[in-house]
Amino acid sequence: MEISEVRVKLVANQDDRLKAFCSMTLDNEFVVRDIKIIEGAGGLFVAMPSRKMSDHCSKCGGKNHLRAKFCNHCGSKLPENRARQDMDGRMKLHADIAHPINASCRKKIQETIVKAFHEEVEKSKLPGYKPVEMDTPDD
Repeated sequence: MEISEVRVKLVANQDDRLKAFCSMTLDNEFVVRDIKIIEGAGGLFVAMPSRKMSDHCSKCGGKNHLRAKFCNHCGSKLPENRARQDMDGRMKLHADIAHPINASCRKKIQETIVKAFHEEVEKSKLPGYKPVEMDTPDD
């Protein structure tokens, strides 16, 4: 697998932990969008695209995200702590849409994206800098 392109869109509020959004093209054929670069306690890390997990109301069957206290459809009170817990005991509220299967792939992706992020930060300091367009159609 070759990471053939990384596009980095810096986030305006640099005080926030979220530093940038990225898209990554693999083998000039497959794009993964909505990758995030986040400033964590141990430095920058890459968060793969994810979705909020949900469940269904026992009364009406309506779909609700796991932090909802009441059903979005019928208004019934929902049980608390419906989310499964991860290995550290934290509630699992999101599921990755796409992610690497092994540590070596994760390392390769993270190193490539963080390098592209630093390059974009340096470009942003130059006069006439224009941010990358993320939503342009690919050929």
